[in-house]
Amino acid sequence: MQKLKLLVRSYEPWDLAESEVDSLLELSEMIGASGDAELASEIESQFAELSHRVDQLEFQSMLGAPEDVASSYLYIHPGAGGTESCDWAQMLMRMYTHWAETHNYKVKLIDLQEGDEAGIASVTLLIEGEYAYGYMKAETGVHRLVRISPFDANKRRHTSFASVNAYPDIQDDIELDIQEKDLRIDTYRSGGKGGQHVNTTDSAVRITHLPTNIVAQCQNERSQHQNREVAMKVLRARLYQYYKEKAEVEQAAKNGEKADISWGNQIRSYVFQPYQMVKDLRTGVETSSIDNVMDGDIDPFIEAWLRSQMGKHHREL
Repeated sequence: MQKLKLLVRSYEPWDLAESEVDSLLELSEMIGASGDAELASEIESQFAELSHRVDQLEFQSMLGAPEDVASSYLYIHPGAGGTESCDWAQMLMRMYTHWAETHNYKVKLIDLQEGDEAGIASVTLLIEGEYAYGYMKAETGVHRLVRISPFDANKRRHTSFASVNAYPDIQDDIELDIQEKDLRIDTYRSGGKGGQHVNTTDSAVRITHLPTNIVAQCQNERSQHQNREVAMKVLRARLYQYYKEKAEVEQAAKNGEKADISWGNQIRSYVFQPYQMVKDLRTGVETSSIDNVMDGDIDPFIEAWLRSQMGKHHREL
């Protein structure tokens, strides 16, 4: 049933677009005889709108994996570099939040650990909406920042790193072998804003999957039970991605290939000084409009990577 729903969801927009094209072509033939300039202008406008929708459908056709249609968890963690890296992680959080909002996705804060002096030590977001994971998987990897640090009194240039990882919000009916004995569940006191319960009870929950050492935590809900439920969903998502990538690596090894798993690899460089440039190291796409990028304009990078993956898939076939 899930496969059927996915196929119907993919087919229906194309079917509707085809019907609209036929209708507009019929109207165009009628205009040829009447010479109605106003109607011709209206049809031209409708064709332009339809062309844009078809471009979007073509783009979504690149998101063919079953999990691509799901919402996405996004985990951002600063690398070595102290306050500078923590600040960079917070800048990335803002960038993705703006991107999600411009695409009409909802953003929910699952867990946030603040940095000691500034920025964040880690954050987990849930970006809710269709195909959120299909887009966000393009952002998995290490992001590098070069700038004059606002935290350096000598105004020296610093290089900072932060890792971004996307995980699909998988459905409960997807089976994962998670044994209760393999879990360590810790509770601790929530920090930050959130109501009277914060800092008064051990409502925050951290779950560690001992065989893989994968950790998921949540402190943003109002009760320990709710935090545990959300943390478990995050853990399932991370384990699903972990086992999927592990299987891809093993299959590639059997085929005598090197698996192209981008998790942990540097994918993009953001240079603020001495010049302004954002460059995707996987596709070569670059722009000097760094303010637009930091305000969430990252679609050119996402689209280029997805197209490169589709091209690679076709070459393998």
